[in-house]
Amino acid sequence: MTDLGTPTVLDDAARQVLLAAPRGYCAGVDRAVITVEKALDLYGAPVYVRKQIVHNKHVVSNLEGRGAIFVEELDEVPAGSTVVFSAHGVSPAVHSEAAERGLKTIDATCPLVTKVHHEAKRFAGEDYDILLIGHAGHEEVEGTSGEAPEHIQLVQGPDDVANIVVRDPEKVAWLSQTTLSVDETLETVAAIRQRFPNLLDPPSDDICYATQNRQLAVKEIAAESDLVIVVGSGNSSNSVRLVEVALEAGARSAHRVDDATEIDEAWLDGVGTVSVTSGASVPEELVEGVLSFLAERGYPDVRAVQSIEESLIFALPPELRRDIRAAAQA
Repeated sequence: MTDLGTPTVLDDAARQVLLAAPRGYCAGVDRAVITVEKALDLYGAPVYVRKQIVHNKHVVSNLEGRGAIFVEELDEVPAGSTVVFSAHGVSPAVHSEAAERGLKTIDATCPLVTKVHHEAKRFAGEDYDILLIGHAGHEEVEGTSGEAPEHIQLVQGPDDVANIVVRDPEKVAWLSQTTLSVDETLETVAAIRQRFPNLLDPPSDDICYATQNRQLAVKEIAAESDLVIVVGSGNSSNSVRLVEVALEAGARSAHRVDDATEIDEAWLDGVGTVSVTSGASVPEELVEGVLSFLAERGYPDVRAVQSIEESLIFALPPELRRDIRAAAQA
């Protein structure tokens, strides 16, 4: 008779870890974090950062330890100080406020988010109603909406589509937050297009390459996974989406953790294959901590599954590059 209270014990040969690739830092996150580090080196502490530079509590904590001060709004920044805008972007109103208060600004907005801002301004300039697919309250959504507030309305998913009101059904365009689930976004776009057949697409895909690549990597291994562990913070949209994508692609279970300390050992009961990935704002050391945790509990064999290579690198913000050059010549 089997004791139902006894955890299932698997033979060591039945256990394996699949490590998704690509995972972790994308080019925009890497650029943003390095921007704060270089600003601290160049100008000295404190350097102020509006909002979290990227959505990862460990990254924020490490930068705080070096002298960065994170604030919610610019009125918390002393006049004349240096302030970095986060990777998620800000509205023109924030840029104007910074100029009025004499703040030295460094804009670490991801270039892919900046692209969406440009698209919003172009569509607004052509007098389109713009449907922005995204999550209410997310910094990126607030920044993009601020580019053309009279033209943009938020659509959080297919359920919102019936409530959309536009001035001219023939002049409707859509944009999206860059960190959404690809499949979920396409579902929303399809629902919008049913109402507005002449819906205008953005000139290129708004969902960032890194978000798409990490979702594809998880899809590739989810079906053979008893458990998927996604490393990432709870306010990281792309990390949360990875859990959803894993479950939709056939994983038996999936959980998000900030680091290895949040793993519940009960998740491993009867689990043969554990897959591990991380969101686009997660340092690799946190993934290594999860792998060590698993190795200590009988999962020492790790197999990397590479779905696509990434080589994109973004240059640092021009205002920071200029000051770095000036300091080197002094």
